Amino acid sequence: MREYQAWCFDLDGTVYRGKEPIPETVRFIRGLREKGAGVFFVTNNSALTPEQQSEKLEGMGITAAPEEIMTSSVATAEHLLKNHGALPVSMIGEEGLRTALESAGHRIVRESPDAVVVGIDREITYGKLADASLAVSAGALFVATNSDKAYPTERGLVPGNGAFAGLIELATGVSPFYIGKPSVPMLETLADRHGLKKEEMIMVGDNYETDIMAGIRFGIETVHVDTGVTRTEDLAKFGEQPTYALRTLDGWTEN
Repeated sequence: MREYQAWCFDLDGTVYRGKEPIPETVRFIRGLREKGAGVFFVTNNSALTPEQQSEKLEGMGITAAPEEIMTSSVATAEHLLKNHGALPVSMIGEEGLRTALESAGHRIVRESPDAVVVGIDREITYGKLADASLAVSAGALFVATNSDKAYPTERGLVPGNGAFAGLIELATGVSPFYIGKPSVPMLETLADRHGLKKEEMIMVGDNYETDIMAGIRFGIETVHVDTGVTRTEDLAKFGEQPTYALRTLDGWTEN
């Protein structure tokens, strides 16, 4: 196992489950910091702002500056601005998505949006889904922060943003454009912002279909950890394998 200068960690299922930190990952990140390696966080979770994610990690004993955290909300807002300019946007989501959209210059509206953006919303209602479906059917751009069908909590797997976006897709017949992992915009933006080279980067995650595939598609090496969505014994069914597969990050020093 060689040395890497830029470690990119998924959060949900890799660093923590809900409010519970994963001790092996916390220890590993502390060790990387002590060695002076770069540590970054790449999360499909759109609910929190980078500043709020930083505070959450701090409460778990992990130091992380907001600029070291790339969220799907930030990447979504930047994608819309870069490709379509500032837009009137209808959104399903929480504070992280609203802040990112408004900070990028988009205007949140309830009627006649040019784009519908769907992020995780733990106060989802039928009315929100109906409004989004009607706007998409009327021709609004349909963008989703990520395609995660489920995400791990301390109680187990619960519905993720992909489940909400999929419901709207079923209702309208229109497929969303997904921004988050396994797409590569977040890793691309992170590398550009910090001047990172692909050969010095490695992606660490628990979900093969998002975290590991994002790293593979971006062209960097990957570590799968068996702490969340994808079990180690299920990796064999996938054609492209992660560079490393570990039960936990304690296994890194054992190999």
